Amino acid sequence: MSPRAGQAGHPARTLAFVESPVQLLNVLEWAHLHGLHDPGPSGPSGPAEPSGPGRAEPDALSGADAGGAGAATASVPPPALPTQPGPAHIGPAHAGPVPAVPVQGRRLPAGAAAAGAVAGGAAAGGTAAGGAELTVVVLSPTDPMTRGQLRRMADLARDEGYRVRWEEARGGTTAPFHTIGGLAGSLRRADRIVMGDPFSRYVQLLLTITRARDLVVVDDGTATMEFVAQLARGERLVRWHRKGGRPGARDLLFAPVSSSARRRLTPSDRRRVEVFSSMPVTEIPDGVTVTANDFAWTRARFGPPRITQSADLVGTSLVETGVVDGDRYLEAVRNLAKAHGATRYFAHRRESAEKLHRLAAETGLEIVRPDLPLELIARRGPIGRTILSFPSTVVHTLPLALAGTGVRVAVCDIDPTWLTDTASPRAQGFLSGVTGTARDVHRLAAVSPA
Repeated sequence: MSPRAGQAGHPARTLAFVESPVQLLNVLEWAHLHGLHDPGPSGPSGPAEPSGPGRAEPDALSGADAGGAGAATASVPPPALPTQPGPAHIGPAHAGPVPAVPVQGRRLPAGAAAAGAVAGGAAAGGTAAGGAELTVVVLSPTDPMTRGQLRRMADLARDEGYRVRWEEARGGTTAPFHTIGGLAGSLRRADRIVMGDPFSRYVQLLLTITRARDLVVVDDGTATMEFVAQLARGERLVRWHRKGGRPGARDLLFAPVSSSARRRLTPSDRRRVEVFSSMPVTEIPDGVTVTANDFAWTRARFGPPRITQSADLVGTSLVETGVVDGDRYLEAVRNLAKAHGATRYFAHRRESAEKLHRLAAETGLEIVRPDLPLELIARRGPIGRTILSFPSTVVHTLPLALAGTGVRVAVCDIDPTWLTDTASPRAQGFLSGVTGTARDVHRLAAVSPA
């Protein structure tokens, strides 16, 4: 899709809505591919950072300032992990960056000085070479770890020359009204809308306001596979781990908005739809353009990493989403780490502190809570020669981000006996599909009790 998607005579105005650090990473990858740039003063207005008491909160980054992009990870020794989550309790008071994962200072990409000169010309009334404007709107969630990673990613987006507008979209009962009201004008003026989560009710509501002719969905992990399949089959948009259950009262109340969003995300003579993804997309709806994400920005911006001789294990939030039983998961992690000599466990941002405390105490693994998406952490290094994972997005993205480094990604299947009684009937088939469609990974059988 051409960056010049707007009306003749003015650059295309693009609004990107993100609610997670992975979504923002993939917006940066998409913008890098299409050559977008900062809109300058003429673009949509809005604060770059939240105002008020939330401006300087640490966001559970183990003592690290959430506003910068310096530290790669925060490590929590086993005895120090809390039994209850909360920003003030992650790690000891003196905790900071992991010595084994060094700080990589923020640096401008090649040609940044020239880009700055171009941006200055745009600010004076001119237009940069790409002819496309990009403003990233962060619809900030409440989860402390997600907020912290989003702050770090927002800094990287600014380093690349993009404008970031931070919205406390969930900061109280009136926050959605203030957020939507403040964005309404920009939504109506936008020529292109980029979104990381088409399942988000917030995003679906915003889609009812925009008149944009170009809609882009960037990766939000494995959910992207399900979104494309549901769009192709004309189904209502439902997250895979909830599919099969009876719609709740809120689902029924929101159904008209969700239906409207699905219609808007269906290509027509008046609307173009692009999916930018590193995931395997097999059921492509008519008229949808699929563009491959090969993590070119990540590989150009970071690394190559130093490779260690040990193995690292990547965690998953399948317990938190109610798909996998907690005791079964802990047993699987213990056996997997023992079989492959893993020493570090990279926690998913949505894993509970209570579960991580138990994992650390019972497996002896060093628990690392990254403050950036794992693709960036791995690319910066150091990283294990083998990365072990359960079915998740990283089995598709890490081989791309680490291409040419010699790191092996191995994925362990989810045994059907690990699933909870309340798991979606589609859970096992979906997770098997995530593993089976992954490229350049080594597939492991589900680990069994010792």
